Amino acid sequence: MAGIHTLVRLPVFRMEEDVLRSGKMARRPEKTVAAAGQGRHVTVLPWAIMVTDRFMARRVGHGLHSNGHDRGFRMNATGTDTGMNGTGRAEASAVMFRAEGITRVYRMGEVEVHALRGIDLELHPGEFVVILGPSGCGKSTLLNILGGLDVPTAGRVWYNGQDLTHADDGTLTQFRRDNVGFVFQFYNLIPSLTARENVAIVTEIARHPMRPEDALALVGLDGRLNHFPAQMSGGEQQRVAIARAIAKQPAVLLCDEPTGALDSATGVRVLTALDEVNASLGTCTVVITHNADIARMAHRVLTMGDGRIVDVKINEHRLKADELRW
Repeated sequence: MAGIHTLVRLPVFRMEEDVLRSGKMARRPEKTVAAAGQGRHVTVLPWAIMVTDRFMARRVGHGLHSNGHDRGFRMNATGTDTGMNGTGRAEASAVMFRAEGITRVYRMGEVEVHALRGIDLELHPGEFVVILGPSGCGKSTLLNILGGLDVPTAGRVWYNGQDLTHADDGTLTQFRRDNVGFVFQFYNLIPSLTARENVAIVTEIARHPMRPEDALALVGLDGRLNHFPAQMSGGEQQRVAIARAIAKQPAVLLCDEPTGALDSATGVRVLTALDEVNASLGTCTVVITHNADIARMAHRVLTMGDGRIVDVKINEHRLKADELRW
């Protein structure tokens, strides 16, 4: 085969793992992730996976089974607190995610760590939700459960009426592939692929993807299509990660500290991209952060502490991302 042959170690935040699990990838890995038009051929091998995100590292490090739960934040699943802020963008009857009494307990030998302690929650189509809280309060655990990366120890989770609580790995893989986009603090881009090619990995397996060029244009990177990660700033790399997450046109975008590794000016540009995605595509967007200033751009703010939701706030007046300062 002509061209430079590159072995890529995919950073696993489950999007790439889903690529590996697809039948198309299993049969023809070289076609799925070929670096089109660049004279380079990329092969992804299942045994070459590196586990990099915090949640997976914790599970592997402690030998945790996937059948566990966290309890995090609690709010009235049917009351007015779960509604939107009067803009009419979503009605109380339109529920995308519903969680009831979910807990998550990690067992490490004889020690039990209660990450979530009984959460009731609803998320609605088109809303922008910020989940605030210090490290260790259960934010990431909650996000992992909503995204199908983990399951609760107790309680139940539904997505558009589908019960995910006892779903098997195959069902959760399909759920993630078809419905969820993930953005993490660290960009997890493949260094040997351009921005366009990093996004194209997702479009190869998505049912109704947008063109990689369109996804990158939506986050303001239409002029950086053929640049490699090393040729881009941290903020640009994070926007490539956002473009990759939205290229399959997911119904929900889950973001774990997306500005955590960035300075404030760069972080504002990333948040502007997320806000644009939320407004133009109607994607339900959930951002977890410890930065209280970011909460001012949300429709709804959930504050977590010790595995519980301790406060719920609706922003009557949302700020634009470029109005934020921290």
